[in-house]
Amino acid sequence: MTLLIRNMQRAVPLRRARLRRDCQTLRQILGLARFDLALICVDDQRMQALNGRYRGQETATDVLSFPFHQDLRAGDIPKPLHQDEYNLGDIFLGMEYIYRQSQAHGQDFYSVLTVTTLHGICHLLGYRHSTETEWKQKTSPIMQHSYATLKWQPDLCIQILEPTTFRLRGDSATK
Repeated sequence: MTLLIRNMQRAVPLRRARLRRDCQTLRQILGLARFDLALICVDDQRMQALNGRYRGQETATDVLSFPFHQDLRAGDIPKPLHQDEYNLGDIFLGMEYIYRQSQAHGQDFYSVLTVTTLHGICHLLGYRHSTETEWKQKTSPIMQHSYATLKWQPDLCIQILEPTTFRLRGDSATK
């Protein structure tokens, strides 16, 4: 189904074709290609506003996920009853934040962007976490499968994810 990519920022140059290709690959690996998904790329200012409004955190962040299917158990694939329910939800990507993290760790920006998108997809599939340990335990199988299929190095991905994703989180929008 549809993958919508909307670039609402100008701070970080974005090659949408690369992001689309990587995200389509993730959707294929995870068996989600038949579901609609929206990726919205925003700057720090917009991400800070969203994070403040939906999570009560007045800071920029890397990813916010807004699931279409609210009551999924972790790892469940939605089972839509109607065609218009083939939607995973929306993922907001904090492009400046992700770019800074990639630079701080000497990593390729698009690799970090893809891993962060995978993190957002995990949240759309019902994964939640309050701590680093909880995140690693809950998402290990799905992340390891994706890393292996994409030929990513899990240790490298964990190094990228740790500083950007392992903080205490709120409920409304999930990190």
